[in-house]
Amino acid sequence: REPLVRKTSSSYRTFPESTARRLDKEYLRSLHNKRLYLAVFAAVLGNFSFGFALVYPSPVIPVLEAHPSPALRLDQHTAPWFGSVFTLGAAAGGLSTMLLNDCLGRKMSIMFSALPSALGYALLAGAQGLWMLLLGRVLTGFAGGVTSASIPVYISEISHPGVRGMLGACPQIMAVLGSLVLYALGKYLWLLLDWRWLAVAGEVPVLAMVLLLSFMPNSPRFLLSQGKEEEALGSLCWLRGEDTDYAREYEQIKDSVRKQSRRVSCAELKDPFLYKPILIAGGMRFLQQLSGVTCILVYLQPIFKKTSVILKAEYDAALVGLVRLSAVAIAAVSMDKAGRKILLFVSAGVMLVSNLTMGLYIHFVPASHNGTVANTTLVSSANLPAEPTNYITLIPLLATMFFIMGYAMGWGPITWLLMSEILPLKARGVASGLCVVVSWLTAFTLTQFFLPVVNTFGLEVPFLFFAIISAGNILFTGCCVPETKGRSLEQIEAFFRTGRRSFLR
Repeated sequence: REPLVRKTSSSYRTFPESTARRLDKEYLRSLHNKRLYLAVFAAVLGNFSFGFALVYPSPVIPVLEAHPSPALRLDQHTAPWFGSVFTLGAAAGGLSTMLLNDCLGRKMSIMFSALPSALGYALLAGAQGLWMLLLGRVLTGFAGGVTSASIPVYISEISHPGVRGMLGACPQIMAVLGSLVLYALGKYLWLLLDWRWLAVAGEVPVLAMVLLLSFMPNSPRFLLSQGKEEEALGSLCWLRGEDTDYAREYEQIKDSVRKQSRRVSCAELKDPFLYKPILIAGGMRFLQQLSGVTCILVYLQPIFKKTSVILKAEYDAALVGLVRLSAVAIAAVSMDKAGRKILLFVSAGVMLVSNLTMGLYIHFVPASHNGTVANTTLVSSANLPAEPTNYITLIPLLATMFFIMGYAMGWGPITWLLMSEILPLKARGVASGLCVVVSWLTAFTLTQFFLPVVNTFGLEVPFLFFAIISAGNILFTGCCVPETKGRSLEQIEAFFRTGRRSFLR
């Protein structure tokens, strides 16, 4: 039986290399992707909700700071917590996904996130006290942590190599789109309605996600890991099309799952096949957050106020958001053509130059030009009118735009995609949750320390630190990250199992 199984296990074993590549290309050309795209769209509505909830405090905090009711009024101590507890909830959600992904499955874990998300938005909409506001933020953050760990894995497992890079960027695109919709609603909605309707609006994508996902198939790889072979074959048939050679791909997946049917033991963690991809994925999530993106997005308007850029801070923030959306779209189109590593190199290089420019600008440009005031904190400077005195104040705006563009075309979407690609199937559920925990605990720590560092040492210090981290990102990419463009998940696993780079050529 063993030689027969090996003959059907994968294209690079069954046929000579040239024949295998020809069959793979013919198979990819024959696929019908409409249903696959629909399944991905249903899943990434969870990322839309995540992006919406992440920036929810941006337009709401100013209103609550002036709220007539003392029970809901935020001050300089409670306002930062209202913004940052979301990341703690996200870390808890990632931790829970270590169990949910393997017990409920990828699709059901995404659907499960609708419960805390809907409850969190309901608490925010009907809040009568500070505890309801904070609990609502924690619950929406928890849902975001679950979707952050589950959606990339689900998309990676249902996609084929021809479009996996493009579809792997969709979670970031939808998260950015959710943030932009929140900014737009925050600016115009309460001209007609109360601020609570922002939370009500957040319920819409959650309900749409649950409704659509209930008609979508589960991951064929997860179904096979549960011994549901007929259901797995039906799922793959639905995703690829009945008139395609999906049975060949099914046999490859089935053989890979068979080799990893047992759960991970402590002794197996010493195997490079397991610990190398987990360390790479966790390291990328750690470095991604350490580059400062969450801090910059959370305190974007105060930073622009502090540096007195040429436009109003709220318009600058919207402009940066549009740049971010465009850059993620570019990454989605080019990821399957240019490859992952080249985009990571370019991304880290742009972030390095942008952060270095921002830090040096704040340090060397006189206060009369950059608008900094020695005794003014970053938060209090957000209430000062922007009075640009020189066109040199375009530098911080351009530097921030290029930083966000660089992040969004590489270290934003690709870290999530690579996490779902390189993690071995037998540890994918647990390891993806662990990576999300690392990511959001890092984000929470940086967000909490950002303001004290700025108020003590100056705004240039964190930006120079972020520049050093971006340089480290370049080294990490060159030394540790494999190129996965055009490779099946089974071929990527074979690379880590054997160390033979021929599987990734």
